[in-house]
Amino acid sequence: MHRSTDGNKLVMKLAVPTLVAAAALALAGCDAGGAEADGADNSRASSGPSVIAPGKPGEAAETLSAKDAASRGSDDTPNSADVSYAQMMILHHAQALKMTELAPDQADSTPVKRLAERITASQKPEIATMRGWLKQHGRKEAPSGHHAHDTMPGMATEAQLKQLRAARGKAFDSLFLKLMITHHQGAVTMATDVKGDGNNIQIEEMADDVIAQQSAEIERMRAM
Repeated sequence: MHRSTDGNKLVMKLAVPTLVAAAALALAGCDAGGAEADGADNSRASSGPSVIAPGKPGEAAETLSAKDAASRGSDDTPNSADVSYAQMMILHHAQALKMTELAPDQADSTPVKRLAERITASQKPEIATMRGWLKQHGRKEAPSGHHAHDTMPGMATEAQLKQLRAARGKAFDSLFLKLMITHHQGAVTMATDVKGDGNNIQIEEMADDVIAQQSAEIERMRAM
C-alpha cells in the first residue's frame, strides 16, 4: 500500500507556525504577569505599610501611608492651643502654690501638710519648664485678650482664698482639700483639652504628667 507524504508535509507546515505563535503568546503572558507583579511589589515597597493614627477625642482614627505618617509625626510646631495651655497653666499652678504656702502654719493634719509639700515640689519645676518652653518658642508668658482667671476651670475665687487665709486647724484642712480637689480637677480638664487641640509633643508630655499626677492626688485627697 502506497502512503502519501504530501499530506504529512502539509500538516507539518501548518502546525509549526501555530506552535511557534502559541509559545510566543505564552512567553508574552509570563512577561506581562511578571511585570504586573513587579509593579505591584514596587508599589507596595514604595508606599510601605499603612499606619493607624488615633483621632482626636470624639473623632475616628485615620489610616495613613507610612510616608504621610512620618511627615505628620515630624511636624510638632506649636499652635495656639499649646501656647495658651503653657500660659494658663503657669497661672493655674501659681494659685496652687499660694494655697500650699499657707499649710505649714495653718494646717492641723500632718498628711495635709505633706500633701502641700508634694504639690509645691512638683509644680514649681513645672512652672519653670513651661516658662522655658514659652521663651524657647518666642512667646510671652502672660496670656492676652481675656481674663485668665475667669476662663480657667478649677480656679479659686478671691473670696475663697481670703477664707482659706483666715482658716486655722481642722477648718483649714477641710477647706484646703475642698479647694485643691476642685483646682486639680480643673488642671486635668485643661491638660485633657490640649491633648486633643494642641500639636507640640513636649506640651503633650507635660499634659500627660499633669493628668497622671493630679488624678492620683485627687484620689489621695478624697481619702483624707
